[in-house]
Amino acid sequence: MLASEPYPVRRAKGRLAAFGWTLTVLAVAAAAYDVLGARQVALFGVGLAIGAVLLHTEFGFTGSLRRFVAGRDPEALRAPLALLALTTLALAPALAAGEAFGQSLGPASAPLAVQVAAGAFIFGVGMQLGGGCGSGTLFGLGGGNGRMLIVIAFFCLGSFLASLHMGWWAALPALAPVVLGERLGWPLAAGGQAALIGLLWWWLGRARAGSGPRFFAQAQRPNSRRLWLAVLALPLLNLATLILAGHPWTITWAYALWGAKAAVALGWDPSSAPFWQGAFQSAALRDGILADVTSLMNIGLVLGATGAALAAGRWSVRIDLHPGALIAAVAGGLLMGYGARIGFGCTIGALLSGIASTSLHGWLWFAAVLPGTWIGARLRPGFGL
Repeated sequence: MLASEPYPVRRAKGRLAAFGWTLTVLAVAAAAYDVLGARQVALFGVGLAIGAVLLHTEFGFTGSLRRFVAGRDPEALRAPLALLALTTLALAPALAAGEAFGQSLGPASAPLAVQVAAGAFIFGVGMQLGGGCGSGTLFGLGGGNGRMLIVIAFFCLGSFLASLHMGWWAALPALAPVVLGERLGWPLAAGGQAALIGLLWWWLGRARAGSGPRFFAQAQRPNSRRLWLAVLALPLLNLATLILAGHPWTITWAYALWGAKAAVALGWDPSSAPFWQGAFQSAALRDGILADVTSLMNIGLVLGATGAALAAGRWSVRIDLHPGALIAAVAGGLLMGYGARIGFGCTIGALLSGIASTSLHGWLWFAAVLPGTWIGARLRPGFGL
């Protein structure tokens, strides 16, 4: 909406947009109920809430990691660390129980593998060029950032391409998944991990910020009060996801699925790819999008962010059309998609939910994304970002 428009016109357009948003949400909820019933509708509602929280708080790992690694700002990592600790404590009782309301519950775990480290590194480069991580691209799109549509399209392509190479990556050195909660017991593992994260959080609060390198343009820090709203709300929403879906919050599997469905529509034969012959993958390809939990929650996240932007009176369509930004969107999307698929997730599915599940692969992913973030931040000025 243009600021130069008369107030009655802006208000009328705002009401029309809100009405359209409401109809869309109701239509998706009705379709989700028709597919799998009330549980699927509840997961859609969790996605809506996550999108609203992310849009309102502007919480994201992309900017925080860039300020920490490239801007040498220790304060930037404190909110993400607090989120990790609180999510660990929120998920642990449910994971220890292993079941809730007839739904079996399991952690987000993956092997300690070369492909995890490689995927995280590639993803770190890509998210700095794309301007958002898995969740950041979705709530950015919901808020009206048209560039994110390009990022997401190539994110899907990169994820699909990586799925065709999974056999090669899986042949690289790897150790079996290690979930500390299952090895040490959930009280000790979750409590000990949260305590160690708390010590790191305290130490970073005492550390002094250094001067960032010349290639790094200091970004404005998000509002601290809003950040802490995200830190408190997201663990509860992740717990709701775990109880309803049987696994913690994830984002990027849906991108691989969307890419594969697009390829099938263009004539690709899934039988040519071993990855897509798995029972879960082939069923997801066969079923509709709304039958897939991650896809439904991603749609909810976008709509939740749109609703929050409309409620705040700041929704508007915008896109950066200069060539550098568009090239970076394409490259960033491809790199994030490829990295997320081979690395078993993004800053949400691998880093947040992985670490909160006390899976050591989450910490490996965290360590490997940092150098990728540094390189990505260094490349940004070359694209005019």
